[in-house]
Amino acid sequence: MPVRRLNHAVLYVRDVSRAVAFYTEVLGFRTSVEIPERAAFLSAPDSLNDHDLGLFAVGAQAPGPQQGRVGLYHLAWEVGTLGELAEIGQKLTEQGALVGATDHVVSKSFYAKDPDGNEFEVMWRVPREDWPTDDQQHGLLRLDLAGAIERWGTDLATGAAAGSAT
Repeated sequence: MPVRRLNHAVLYVRDVSRAVAFYTEVLGFRTSVEIPERAAFLSAPDSLNDHDLGLFAVGAQAPGPQQGRVGLYHLAWEVGTLGELAEIGQKLTEQGALVGATDHVVSKSFYAKDPDGNEFEVMWRVPREDWPTDDQQHGLLRLDLAGAIERWGTDLATGAAAGSAT
């Protein structure tokens, strides 16, 4: 029985209220259930899941994630349009959370860290017909969001938003 997709992620955070504010304000999640000071369950807009992100408090003195140690590197949240990616990129910048931007050729991505240092990616999937063939360039490039918007526009829905993946 093969795995079909990631259903939800759960993160340990120092302060649930602070984490809820970040994920709702920046990524547009909505709170499904919150247990004050202990846990919260959030859902992405238009999600059919009971929750897409769980947050569990471990206390203000808990150490944060450490690069180079065994553990989760990052989660990737997919948006439906380049316009949405641009909007979230602006919010991440305003929050001081943005740590990188990459063109993966098959996707366009921003990388950020939440208030507890948990890294995540917000990405837009390039239409499948525009993916490179075996003899074309693959790899990591500098993100040229303006160039991508010029090519595909701000409203082209791809991936899950277009109904091609779940």
